[in-house]
Amino acid sequence: MKRLEDQIKHDRRRINRRSLLVGGAQLGFAGLLGWRMRYLQIEQADQYQLMAEENRINVRLLPPQRGEIYDRNGLIVAQNEPSYRITLVKELAGDVDEVLEKLVQLVPISDATLARARNELARSAPFLPVTIIDRVSWSDISKVAVNAPALPGVTPDVGMSRSYPFGENFAHVVGYVGPVSTRDLERRDDPDPLLRIPRFQIGKVGIESKYENQLRGRAGARRVEVNAVGRIMRELDRQEGQTGSTLQISTDTALQSYVQARLGQNSASAVVIDCTTGDILAIASSPGYDPNKFVRGISLKDYAELRDNERRPLASKSVQDAYPPGSTFKMITALAALEAGVISPNDTVKCRGHLEVSDRKFHCWKAGGHGNMNLEKSLRESCDVYYYELALKVGIEKISQMAKTFGIGVRHDVPLSAESKGLAPDKKWKLLNRGREWVIGDTVNASIGQGFVLCSPLQLAVMSARLATGKNIKPQLIKRVGADPISAPEAEPLPMSENNLRFIRRAMFEVSNNRRGTAFASRIATEEFRMAGKTGTSQVRNISEKERARGVTANEDLEWKRRDHALFLNFAPYDDPKIAVAVVVEHGGGGSKAAAPIARDITLQALYEGDPPLDAYPEEDRAKIARQQRELRKMQPDLSTARKGRA
Repeated sequence: MKRLEDQIKHDRRRINRRSLLVGGAQLGFAGLLGWRMRYLQIEQADQYQLMAEENRINVRLLPPQRGEIYDRNGLIVAQNEPSYRITLVKELAGDVDEVLEKLVQLVPISDATLARARNELARSAPFLPVTIIDRVSWSDISKVAVNAPALPGVTPDVGMSRSYPFGENFAHVVGYVGPVSTRDLERRDDPDPLLRIPRFQIGKVGIESKYENQLRGRAGARRVEVNAVGRIMRELDRQEGQTGSTLQISTDTALQSYVQARLGQNSASAVVIDCTTGDILAIASSPGYDPNKFVRGISLKDYAELRDNERRPLASKSVQDAYPPGSTFKMITALAALEAGVISPNDTVKCRGHLEVSDRKFHCWKAGGHGNMNLEKSLRESCDVYYYELALKVGIEKISQMAKTFGIGVRHDVPLSAESKGLAPDKKWKLLNRGREWVIGDTVNASIGQGFVLCSPLQLAVMSARLATGKNIKPQLIKRVGADPISAPEAEPLPMSENNLRFIRRAMFEVSNNRRGTAFASRIATEEFRMAGKTGTSQVRNISEKERARGVTANEDLEWKRRDHALFLNFAPYDDPKIAVAVVVEHGGGGSKAAAPIARDITLQALYEGDPPLDAYPEEDRAKIARQQRELRKMQPDLSTARKGRA
């Protein structure tokens, strides 16, 4: 009996515990349900009320600010500036044509701009904002803002636009940005979502293109609340994008501007290299163009003028173009012969004005000949026959290899568009590319930088720097990416005799400082800054025997495109080389008349870091130089007002 009572008590206690557990769970569930109902009905009441009124939340990409570009001294050469624009989101606009008609009544929009906007709206995603017109005034922005209820999907906005404060002076170096094209998207396997934004701008040429990924940065995003007609009610939250990396380049704005002004409207190019670091201090092509026009949308008329100009302002001649180097190549032939041991500096060759090879006459530029020539005299007076004879002894293979050692026929690692590799030809190259055997006449032509030999002005400057130092100088254009400096690689000695290099340098010194030298008229008078150089003239037409018999037509009597190219390379000071310079003037005639004076002026400007004193020039030139300096100063920007950046 007692056991039964104990069992009953135990069962009651167990039932009570289960009842309490079940009841507690039911009470907790009811409490949670009540809290959730309170949260939805009270705390989230505003949000659900807006949703009930057909509001919704959109996530929109925020384009990052593009990284700026500075010169070696911290002056900004590519910057961002605010730009007011009007955008439209197709899915929020409803009747797009009706909205555009209303917009045109408020803001002046050209037919061409409107047609472009319609095309972009047709091919873009319906949720992406399309820029209808940019660079509008504050007055127009105000009109759109006031009439926003009648313009569903239209938003006045402010963004950042690229600007190039020094215009054409850096056009061929920095390049420019422009809207993303279909071709740009096709070239990328997995394009950044930013590139899908209509009219989003990316680098098209130059450094802007080569460093696009670093300069672009990363997109941000913002969540906005919009009503049924697409009007933004409020911004819920925002995550800013990551600004692109800044770049610092090696060029000096003052020198770059001077070089561009000194080249003038010649179809020409010039490169200045620091002999100790390989830094490119200036690299210019002329004539130039204003890259700001491409950012804003260049007109068909303006583009046609650039495209059809016979002097090709859009071409970056300093790296893209390759020219026969003419007599500037003679140092290569001489070094190949010296290193091969087939000549000594004192060996002589008699120049009679031509050399017959395989029943063909190869002429010297001096019809009557130079007489007996050794190495120094042959370079000083630029005798062609001397180098014809050397080439027959040393052969094209050694000449080609020597050219590559000095940077010709080699693509240098600089971030510029369409860099030319040039050409240091040999027998194998001709067989593969021309389908013909190499002949001895090809070697003779190559010995004086004609025939198949080609090089860019950048390669000529590299060659000059290597001749000056005896080291494997490599050109460098980028000094810093973001906070990370780009250190110049240590230049190794070239694999050749220093004595042979001294012979060549001495002969180049004679070119500029001996009265019989071809560049004596463009010498530097200051003792400490005297330069060593070499003139070059490369033919662009064949001269027939009939023309030679009656007298070769002077360059100035030919139409511009048939005149010879003028070249000059140099380094200075001769005793302690600091800079190397190369100048090419297309169809300029003789190198001594057209290219050497420009190179001399650029050299002095670089060494003095500004206008040199007049006594740095030969006395007979000083009055002319004083006038020239006054005119060139008018063409250069006032750097005292230029903004310095963070670089």
